[in-house]
Amino acid sequence: MEEARSSLAAWEGFYIIVGSSGGALTGLQFVVIALIAEARRQSTAQEISAFGTPTVVHFCSVLLVSAIVSAPWQGLSRVALALSACGFAGVIYCLVVVRRARRQAGYHPVFSDWLGHAVLPLIAYALILIAAILLPGHPQRALFVIGAMSLLLLFIGIRNAWDTVTYVAVGAFQTPKEPPRESPREPPKEPKDAS
Repeated sequence: MEEARSSLAAWEGFYIIVGSSGGALTGLQFVVIALIAEARRQSTAQEISAFGTPTVVHFCSVLLVSAIVSAPWQGLSRVALALSACGFAGVIYCLVVVRRARRQAGYHPVFSDWLGHAVLPLIAYALILIAAILLPGHPQRALFVIGAMSLLLLFIGIRNAWDTVTYVAVGAFQTPKEPPRESPREPPKEPKDAS
């Protein structure tokens, strides 16, 4: 029990910062969704669930991991169980996000979208799961991995939110280009009568 307290106490300041950031950025993501709603371009529920909702989930995951690590646990095995559940749920959710992104038809993701919305989050949640399983036997190393992956999820969320805002600002607010107007032609001149 004393080992759990000392191992987790060293991370208290880190998780206060990371957890607070995750909570605040979750609120800002609601602003991003409001911007999308006000945009001239209509977004579908499929697009939001594939690209907007995962960002909120990642921010909330960071908040949840911070809360779990900051709670007064009696032993590392219970912390490991709670973090394993978070990592496992995150891996499953990432697979659902990939499925949603492939099914929606409103936007065609590019490489950076797949990286930010699918690959990196999947890696982060998988490493949280693995580190949580190893936590009771290797607390220092496992806590570093969990901390790094929490930070990675925070950065992924920031990147994805920024990507969404710039897409809306640049793409959705552009009006379609009108074809160039031809200069008005003068009516054809009628030939003058010589009479």
